[in-house]
Amino acid sequence: MHAIIAGTDIYHIPDVILDPRTIETRYGSVQLYVGRGEREHLVFLPRHGPTHTAPPHRVNYRANMKALAILGVKSALAAYAVGSINPDIPPRGLVALDDLLDFTSGRVSTFFDGGASGVAHTIMSPPYCPTLRNKMLALAPAFGLEIRPRGTYVCTNGPRFETPGEIRAYAKLGADVVGMTGAQEAALARELGIHFAAVGLSINWAAGIESTIQIVQEGMDRVRAALLSLFIATLETTDSFECPCEHSVLVTHPPQTD
Repeated sequence: MHAIIAGTDIYHIPDVILDPRTIETRYGSVQLYVGRGEREHLVFLPRHGPTHTAPPHRVNYRANMKALAILGVKSALAAYAVGSINPDIPPRGLVALDDLLDFTSGRVSTFFDGGASGVAHTIMSPPYCPTLRNKMLALAPAFGLEIRPRGTYVCTNGPRFETPGEIRAYAKLGADVVGMTGAQEAALARELGIHFAAVGLSINWAAGIESTIQIVQEGMDRVRAALLSLFIATLETTDSFECPCEHSVLVTHPPQTD
């Protein structure tokens, strides 16, 4: 099984029949969608819920990622609506993420909480699956997409936008784009041994780069549709992995519960 995870303005996959399914996990229930027919091995997870009711700091990331593992998902691609910090990634631009900075607070980012949940330390170098990332970049031109091959995503707590001062600080730290949901998914996927890669789709310039934040809408539907088609092709044609994603968890005390 493989999965597509998406958020703002991506609530369905064109030309794919998806059936709703509720998965119960020890962290809560998750509503997601499973493909039918030739797409029966595809799972679509709207991270904010089917009607986008969970803000970034309230998304149940552990339940979401655990639900994918319960379904047997082995590889996943995620799309993030982001603000551009790097001038080389303008609105409507795409970037294949290869690193991240986590500036969130108060969020649970691990399944290893100690006690019965066990203790482990997870290698996040690199934080995104290089096999999926490279395959996606190789296929992108066939879908009419130009994707910047590298970029660092900085994850902020939200739901407010960042201040101009914060954006200046993130730029000095090497951030290329900013979003509010990416850090937890990458870490939890790695703990579960799921091959996980991600693309940032810029929908605006970050705070302070222009006088106001303006969300770009024109032309976005075409980009989103092409990106989802690229995701499906990447997931369906990647059948072997030369990367450490499945063996990056260093367990100190094994968990006693699943």
